Amino acid sequence: MNKFIVVVAILFSVLCSSCITNKDVVYLQDKGTVVNDSLLLKEMGKPYRVQINDILSINIKSTNSEITELLAIFQPVAQEGSGVEQEALYFSGFTVDLHGNIEFPILGKINVLGYTTDEINNKVKQALLDKYLKDVSQIFITVKMAGLRYTVTGETGRSGVYTLFQDRVNIIEALANAGDIKNTGDRTDVKIIRQYPGGQKIHSIDLTDVVAMQSPYYYIQSNDIILVKPLKRKALGGGETATQTLTTIASIFSVLVSTYFLAKNL
Repeated sequence: MNKFIVVVAILFSVLCSSCITNKDVVYLQDKGTVVNDSLLLKEMGKPYRVQINDILSINIKSTNSEITELLAIFQPVAQEGSGVEQEALYFSGFTVDLHGNIEFPILGKINVLGYTTDEINNKVKQALLDKYLKDVSQIFITVKMAGLRYTVTGETGRSGVYTLFQDRVNIIEALANAGDIKNTGDRTDVKIIRQYPGGQKIHSIDLTDVVAMQSPYYYIQSNDIILVKPLKRKALGGGETATQTLTTIASIFSVLVSTYFLAKNL
């Protein structure tokens, strides 16, 4: 009987420790690592820099009718039946190749890897000035990202491929758009697979710690893959709440007691 009580006690302890706590699910907690609140909580205002496989939307307009006719040759032609905006940009936008270049009509290849949209704007203006126009003061160039495309998989509400039409998106916004991390997901070790010119690399970020806001991976990049692992305690069979855990304990305890007395009476 004593051995039986010991087994039940151990089982009870294991299942109680597997209950998901508040600390497991709350984002950006102060874990004693904050030195300067105002410095830490200030979002890093660095603009997005273009990566390979990004798609850019570049439009050139002018107030001068004569220049407008000339600029028409620089505008990409949209494909018929290209569908919604994102699909249309796949055909008519400018995709950054593996060497970091876009193929611009007439002007040829322009390297944009690592540049901001404002810097690309200036590069296109300068190329037009050097080759075709004497004065670019009457033209207006708009360079925008054709949305940030990323993938979410694992312990989330809705795994899938998403596109957000924003210049900057942090990882919490990206996950919220995918139904957020489930209570059974590990927020302390979220993986980001990121594309670089030399290949892919895997990075990790702890979203339960407020210092995550200073991480270079807090803001996602186009074509990032976000992986959310399950908590180890999920594998132990513990519930997400205390009620679920106690229900599991009661069920197992009932089976063990029945088995014990059945074996004793044989």
